[in-house]
Amino acid sequence: MKRKTKAKVILQKKLQEGIYDLRLGTDLAQDAHAGQFIGIYTSDRSKLLPRPISICEYDADGRMLRLVYRVTGPGTGTEQLSQLTPGDDVNIIGILGNGYDTAMIAAEYKHPVIMGGGIGIPPMLGLVKELDEAYQRRADELAATSPDEAEALRDVRITSILGYRDSNLFLANYFTDASKVFIATEDGSTGTPGNVLDVMRNGRQSDAAGVIDVNLSSCDVILACGPMPMLRAITAYARENGIKAYVSLEERMACGIGACLGCIAKTRDVDSHSHVHNARICTDGPVFDADLLDI
Repeated sequence: MKRKTKAKVILQKKLQEGIYDLRLGTDLAQDAHAGQFIGIYTSDRSKLLPRPISICEYDADGRMLRLVYRVTGPGTGTEQLSQLTPGDDVNIIGILGNGYDTAMIAAEYKHPVIMGGGIGIPPMLGLVKELDEAYQRRADELAATSPDEAEALRDVRITSILGYRDSNLFLANYFTDASKVFIATEDGSTGTPGNVLDVMRNGRQSDAAGVIDVNLSSCDVILACGPMPMLRAITAYARENGIKAYVSLEERMACGIGACLGCIAKTRDVDSHSHVHNARICTDGPVFDADLLDI
């Protein structure tokens, strides 16, 4: 149940120019899942609507949400958020949107590949950790009746492919605890030159120890978040190669609760709310089965 509440700033730090790491103390963390987001209100009365920020990580027991966001420019709501300091109170609304169904993914797929690009990387960190836990829970459920399948699930190794502009690899080191990580950079300074799909297509990547095999031929599901051109390319690649894909759409939002129809994605089926080929990203998504989208 979404609600508006007050959160306490626990930590705020700059990860690199324009990228900030914000930790909020709030009971809403108990309702969070990978792929969801919250709205944060600023103190500027000229900005009545909250800023939608994806959840990077959540600690239900510690009642903490981690948000990693980009400042979009001077005078913007995100610039005002970057001025928050520990101890400050901030009004938020959440938990918003539909995230990734990690229990379903762990039950149906054995070779997941996570793809994050740019500011689409932060929500994928929470997904990697939640998905790893889902595989372990599924293994525990099957331990008594299907020990071989349970053991195979415990050995599932998630692959993360992260796309950056350059060698400023914010958050990349956090992914290594629960996944095997490969990097793509637009300027070619680190990992594979190009984008996340170039890593998939090339199948190999150089690191300090030499050339390593990415070995993604067994991928059976792609979970992605990033700019629309990236998601279009991933959707096309998945369809061409018979791979299931679930994508989280990045889009400007107004109300964040589905009332204004300001964040619309084209779909193959008719939406029951608007009666056209549209879906509301803030409530029907932001995570969608790529087969249902017309992007």
